[in-house]
Amino acid sequence: MLGLTTAQIMFYFTLYGGATVMALLLCLYLLLSKVNIIAPGVTPPARLRRWAATFFGFVAVGHIYWLLAYVAGIDDQSLVFTLLAVLDCVGMLITLFGTMLSMLQDRRRPLRPFVAATVPVVVLGALQTLWPDIDFTPSTIVYMLALYAVFTVYMTIAVRQYQRWLRDHYADLEHKEVWVSHTLVLVVLLLLVNYGFADGLLAFVIVQLSNYAIFALLAWRVETLPTLNEAEADEDDDLLQDPSMRPEQDILPEPDFVPELAQGAKKIAPPNSRRRKAGDDVLSRIGQLLEKECVGTQLYLKQGLTLSDLSAAVGVNRNYLGQYFASQGTTYYNYIHDLRINHFMRLCRDAVAARRPFKAQQLALDSGFRSYSTFASAFKQRTGQSVASWVSDLEKAGAGHQ
Repeated sequence: MLGLTTAQIMFYFTLYGGATVMALLLCLYLLLSKVNIIAPGVTPPARLRRWAATFFGFVAVGHIYWLLAYVAGIDDQSLVFTLLAVLDCVGMLITLFGTMLSMLQDRRRPLRPFVAATVPVVVLGALQTLWPDIDFTPSTIVYMLALYAVFTVYMTIAVRQYQRWLRDHYADLEHKEVWVSHTLVLVVLLLLVNYGFADGLLAFVIVQLSNYAIFALLAWRVETLPTLNEAEADEDDDLLQDPSMRPEQDILPEPDFVPELAQGAKKIAPPNSRRRKAGDDVLSRIGQLLEKECVGTQLYLKQGLTLSDLSAAVGVNRNYLGQYFASQGTTYYNYIHDLRINHFMRLCRDAVAARRPFKAQQLALDSGFRSYSTFASAFKQRTGQSVASWVSDLEKAGAGHQ
């Protein structure tokens, strides 16, 4: 920071120190706190919390050792400087990628390929040590940019898959969407470009100010992302603990036992080729079980209802239940939303017939939706009309019959 005034240096290191303290506090909070201060009532994934704490901890430690290197006057051509730079690059990549992948709770996605992809950074650092007269910094930055770009493409595909998985297993997606998390990768990518190719006080100040925004966004995202308990199972998406009842065992109950499933006495496992006929018979009965245990009891009004909840109530293995919905050309998400929207429509018609004032927002919540925004989106997708337009038409029709 040659050529800077004392005031400018003090200003920069105030920002630098503040970012360091913020990262350290967030690290300790995520590791040690049993209470969610940011979003009370939400239980975030423990694995995500650990990865985010690791990321914050690494950033804090990195800030500290770079500050010590600056104070000690370490030359940027020295071995120590190169080792710190390599550690910084590799640690940032691994901890950020691990945090991002942990946000996708549909399965535990492997981090190994991205860890292996950091090897060239280590190699370039070694080459810089062996030939200090050659500057390998531009090559390292270009490679890291390429790696971030590849990871961005991967995350785009993975998030789309994740959303489809959510819609197959959850009726309420509010606060479970993760697209906002994807902006973290893009922001860090821009910071890398700025930090690697820009120079001067303004560039460094922008980096530190951006750190505050990144830390706040990541902490908010971690603490507002609810744990999806189903996702804590293995990659085969199998929650059944009894080996004899796992889908891969292909065991079906005797056909005459199926009516007892309404009491949840036993679960059904997916059929195999030898007993497919019995499996088809079970599939044909699932609609009746759903009508009795979900529609008849109005179970669909329960907020936060998951496919596993419905599976337990009906007495059918959730994977098999998912197959049933697929055979009907729908998904769990659409099935529950259709029931809730029909319930909303009935409440509205009853209110109009009785000439009672009502609010669509409240009736949406009474119909099982966790938020009005989720309801409004589902309503328009199904009916092709906005809620306000449909309610207006209903009131006009009701007035015409008076």
